Amino acid sequence: MAERVRFGSRGPWEDRVGYSRAVRVGDSVFVAGTTAVDDDGKPVGVGDAYAQAVAILKRIEAVLVRAGSGMRDVVRTRMFVTDIGRWEEIGRAHAEFFRDVRPVSTMVEVSRLIAPEMLVEIEVEARVGSGLAAGND
Repeated sequence: MAERVRFGSRGPWEDRVGYSRAVRVGDSVFVAGTTAVDDDGKPVGVGDAYAQAVAILKRIEAVLVRAGSGMRDVVRTRMFVTDIGRWEEIGRAHAEFFRDVRPVSTMVEVSRLIAPEMLVEIEVEARVGSGLAAGND
């Protein structure tokens, strides 16, 4: 059985809710739904869906690196947004990180996230060392 390794962020919700920022099992890394907050848990990019998506993807990138993976290893993204009408802003940020990787991706509108300032939440799945293979479209 593969070892289960947890990665935390010292965020305020992990202990209260009982989850990890990311979990690596074998060559798979699963990153929890991530929002745009600073190290103290305060929202960043308030009112700006693009800025929030960029901040989120940078947080995700940092935990993937800690887990021995990276953005080029991401195979799935899920984006939860409070206003689907802002999909282009969020999609632009997603493309800046994944234009060449092209993971499978889902974006859905939700009625709200854990705090009213949060417009976007993103989770990812990655495979360690998968990278980009030659011959991809």
